[in-house]
Amino acid sequence: MKRIFAIFLLTHLTLSVAAISQVAEVTPVNTRKMNVAKVQYGTASFYADKFEGKRTANGDIFTQKGMTAAHNSLPLGTWIRVTNLSNKKSVVVKVNDRLHHKNTRLVDLSKSAAKKLGYTGKGLSRVRVDVLGKNPDNIALR
Repeated sequence: MKRIFAIFLLTHLTLSVAAISQVAEVTPVNTRKMNVAKVQYGTASFYADKFEGKRTANGDIFTQKGMTAAHNSLPLGTWIRVTNLSNKKSVVVKVNDRLHHKNTRLVDLSKSAAKKLGYTGKGLSRVRVDVLGKNPDNIALR
């Protein structure tokens, strides 16, 4: 009787481990979505010239001529529309970098993007950020 119980227990454990390993193989590793608002309000700044030619968080080489941004909570590669709340001008940029973790600003833009928004003389501006997603083909439709 003990032998039958031991065989049953061993078989049950073996089948359980096999089932768990099959589930682990089917479940994608990176399925967690970040819980980020689609519209955000905050302060925008622009990159200092000392960052020209440096690598960004996603590995790109930073240039002030690009239409890029640093943002701490949006996934890298996300496209956003940034609107200057004082003059209603807006630009579409790609998030490819991170701000310093102690920086309280919402977004840091390249100088080209900041010029189009009209705040390079002031250095900072209150902005609205609309999250457009990762697919650049859909950006023109929004």
